[in-house]
Amino acid sequence: MPISISGDSRIRTNIPAQNAYNALNKSSNDIALRQLRLSTGKRINAAADDVAGYITSKALSARNGALYAALQAAGDAKNVTGIAQDSLDQISELLTQIKDATASASSGALGTDEKVALAKASYRLAQQVQFITDSTVFGGKQLLQGGFSGNWVTGYYGDNKLMTISVDLTKGNGAEFNTGTEDFDLNATAEATNPGGAGAVATTFAGVAGLSLESLNEVSETDLGIFENTSLTTSGIHLTLQSLSTAINNVNKVASYLGGIHVRLSSQEEVLQSQITNYKAAISRIEDADVATEQMSLIRSQFLQNASLTSLAQANQNPSSFLQLLR
Repeated sequence: MPISISGDSRIRTNIPAQNAYNALNKSSNDIALRQLRLSTGKRINAAADDVAGYITSKALSARNGALYAALQAAGDAKNVTGIAQDSLDQISELLTQIKDATASASSGALGTDEKVALAKASYRLAQQVQFITDSTVFGGKQLLQGGFSGNWVTGYYGDNKLMTISVDLTKGNGAEFNTGTEDFDLNATAEATNPGGAGAVATTFAGVAGLSLESLNEVSETDLGIFENTSLTTSGIHLTLQSLSTAINNVNKVASYLGGIHVRLSSQEEVLQSQITNYKAAISRIEDADVATEQMSLIRSQFLQNASLTSLAQANQNPSSFLQLLR
């Protein structure tokens, strides 16, 4: 704290001028600080500005960065579930058409030629099922061929433990979410197929043991195979209808399960967006400058600077009055 001390009649030491200079230096430093804050918009530009606030704001910024990454991961996971759901819906519709054709073939009013025609048409639909399965891809990975498994870190707990949402479409699980245990699969990769030709289709599909869509192409005038309308054979058309019904149900179960994951991911996105906003608000309160307050402080310091300059000029004139005693 400066003390007003006159220099008496001493000319070697000018204390009033020194006090005025110190005040001028202080106001100049304060002006520089206010101008820096106004130009950057930040109250904390270096750790020295607020040691505790600097640590807190940097920690919040780091956490916010992780939340942004989690938000992106949740969006990617929704893309996967959305793409898979759409493909499963299309597969379900195709299987329904195959089942309808099989039900029509069970009618005793139809002849062998009609049943063969229905089987061949159903086989073309089965080829389309295979094509959809092969072409359902995300990030270079097949989603429905029985080998896809993906993990997305979609959030952070308070102690920074990871919360992971996983989607597993591997054979035997069908769809797994965290500890889900649905016992069905979408294995449709028994044989490769050429979508433009008459390639083979899956020999096992939708977790139904013994359901061979390839058998549709084997129906002929001499051997109706799975379209044989008799209860004396294990490969009768009644078993085909049952298998197709089970396949449709399993496909719909997988789509429904992925739909539940999609809903949770949407909720997680909302939570993450809200958390990011709240953290940004907290960082702003700590780091950002109050423009109105800084402007008022700047004007005050500029006034004090001008006053200090005037006082310094006057104080520097005081010793000259004592030089008259030497004349």
